[in-house]
Amino acid sequence: MNDAQKQKAESFLERHQDDGCFLMPNAWDPGSAKMLVASGFDAIGTTSAGIAFSRGKPDNGFCSPDARMDRDAMLAEVSAICESVSVPVNADLESGFGDSPEAVADSIRRAIEAGAVGGNIEDYTGDETHPLYDRSLAVERIAAARRAIDESGIPFVLVARTDRFNIGKPGGLAEAIERANLYREAGADCLFAPGASDVETVGELVRELTGPLNVVMGLSGSDVSLAQLRDLGVRRVSIGGSLARALYFQLRAAAQEMLEHGTFSYAKDQIPQTELNRIFESEL
Repeated sequence: MNDAQKQKAESFLERHQDDGCFLMPNAWDPGSAKMLVASGFDAIGTTSAGIAFSRGKPDNGFCSPDARMDRDAMLAEVSAICESVSVPVNADLESGFGDSPEAVADSIRRAIEAGAVGGNIEDYTGDETHPLYDRSLAVERIAAARRAIDESGIPFVLVARTDRFNIGKPGGLAEAIERANLYREAGADCLFAPGASDVETVGELVRELTGPLNVVMGLSGSDVSLAQLRDLGVRRVSIGGSLARALYFQLRAAAQEMLEHGTFSYAKDQIPQTELNRIFESEL
């Protein structure tokens, strides 16, 4: 940790404590991070999905753990992103890269060493037969993350994520609220329940949660706007891996055009190399 990182952490934490709402898009490599900052964003997150896809790996879902990226590889990418830009970076730390509270605490320490000033810890296990950690263990994991942050001396923003909406069982809203509030009591600075993007559900979460709410957009094609989310009282909006997936859609469409038609119309819309060179040479 250095003074610059501490200052970024302090300002990032203040944004979660102040009134208002801010948009924090998610990058998956230094190039996408620089593009987002050059476009005007003053804080970004990482996306585990985007990072995994860029390495030809799967993300989330009930896929084999051996097929997914491990902590060392993921944090190396987080470090590269943090080094590429001067704005605060929130790291997608998935489930903390281990079941135990000790593993989560170690991942937090390593994320701070990588240069991140915030990070998400989720209660999703990746086990189809038991998709969420038991509440008591999930709370212990957040508490361990909080202790690691307090010991670090840096005001790292701890985001507690519950995947209750994503497991396809009844009673999602009530349990998501209960779990998120328990995580807040355990020391989370911001709460996150992906799968909630409609006005009614988001409004209920804002009213019932005891801490600031992050909402992820771009996952389901919701037409709810940033202005509407701001009016509802949402504190932070992220986009997860949706931007990366949208670009992969364009890549596949271009590949299919070339293969099936032998044409290259995809190239009509591209950023000139001179402009990309300027952006990537810049200190952002």
